[in-house]
Amino acid sequence: MTFAFQECINPACKSTFDVGQVLTSCPNCGSLLDISYDWNRLPVPSSMSFFQERWNNRLNPLDYSGVWRFRDLLPFADDDQIVTIGEGQTLLQKNDRLGALCGMKAGSLYLQYEGLNPSGSFKDNGMTAASTHARMVGATMTACASTGNTSASLAIYAGVTGLFRCIVFVGSGKIAYGKLSQALDYGAKTIQIRGDFDDALARVREICEKHPIYLCNSVNPFRLEGQKSIIYRVLEGLGWQVPDWIIVPGGNLGNSSAFGKALMELSALGLIDRIPRLAIINAAGASTLDSLVNDEELVWNRGVTNSTLIGQYYSEMDQSGRRALTLASAIEINRPVNLEKALRALDVCGGVVRSVSDQEIIDSRAMIAANGFGCEPASGATIAGLRMLREQGVISSGDRVACILTGHQLKDPDLTVAYHSNNPELHAKKLHPSGVFSTPFANAPIVVDNEEAAILQAIGIV
Repeated sequence: MTFAFQECINPACKSTFDVGQVLTSCPNCGSLLDISYDWNRLPVPSSMSFFQERWNNRLNPLDYSGVWRFRDLLPFADDDQIVTIGEGQTLLQKNDRLGALCGMKAGSLYLQYEGLNPSGSFKDNGMTAASTHARMVGATMTACASTGNTSASLAIYAGVTGLFRCIVFVGSGKIAYGKLSQALDYGAKTIQIRGDFDDALARVREICEKHPIYLCNSVNPFRLEGQKSIIYRVLEGLGWQVPDWIIVPGGNLGNSSAFGKALMELSALGLIDRIPRLAIINAAGASTLDSLVNDEELVWNRGVTNSTLIGQYYSEMDQSGRRALTLASAIEINRPVNLEKALRALDVCGGVVRSVSDQEIIDSRAMIAANGFGCEPASGATIAGLRMLREQGVISSGDRVACILTGHQLKDPDLTVAYHSNNPELHAKKLHPSGVFSTPFANAPIVVDNEEAAILQAIGIV
């Protein structure tokens, strides 16, 4: 594709590279890369409703995909090179019951449920794009570091297509069994590093740079191209109207970065008339972005970010031995690789960053599930963040808000059962790594004798 290219995001560099090159950073300055397009030479639809017609042709695998039916907005690959397994069949659902619990008016809260993807998380949106580029460049081996969802997604694409050998790096004890089981089942070679996610990512990047292994973490700019499609489906679910707010968990900051890029492009192409605001919600135990933005006043500054400030923050973090610690394993990351792109997204979207406690996360996850959408713990950060921003008066009760639920409930069933269980041993094992938690929304099973009267009494029939 001659109209697509890789471009350094550093405004002092802006080097460009062919899409046929395998790069995770600019060779000239070390900055992150974007996938950019010569839109003036590409056919661009006159309105977003154009993409709705693609669904009528869903027997075509590309039009069935909730990523590739929007391929005109990520046109880096020829159709015959695209790798798809039917990702992106996700729903945007209005939820007034949950909205009322968050202080929102009827018709204001929407949930974008990415747990319906083939591997059960949003990562499939990006992995289809990364796998496509891996195929384009002739890769035969793919790899990633993961807290769980990335490894499951990478492994399913390798397993279904048979195109790649797959290697995943995980930290010691830093992966939920629901996610690890997927990587093992799908045939990935799993390497467990003695360390956390940040350690695993450093090692896999080092190894991929030295050997012919294609890296599929979100530092890969092609992966973020696929994750732009989440925004397209949110707009599709709203009849192509723009919400007032989008709320997303903040881990490695790939989603927030992709969302900012998608909205920036749609606005420049005249496909939306305004840009929604973005709220990125950290776990308090992994609050790098929150600390840098709100405490240190770090900003995008047209791409001239304060790298000295970031370096000092990381150095102090290392010297104090501070490691990420949260029950929401998917966002248990201290060194988000897409930090600068997330700063750009905050700038483009007039965004805000907040941190919420693990108690708020697990309570919010239970609230979401009780209202129809079982999701992984990290997804609970969105509703916890919404409740906080409502209390602070940042979000109004009538604002239309789309919360991104990143993964399925069965990604971490141990935590769910522990939250609802009266079993002290299980409860302590899963919910007490760093403090004591309450379970106000628990729905514990009731143990009764095996006879009718006891059962009826438990049911409430007397």
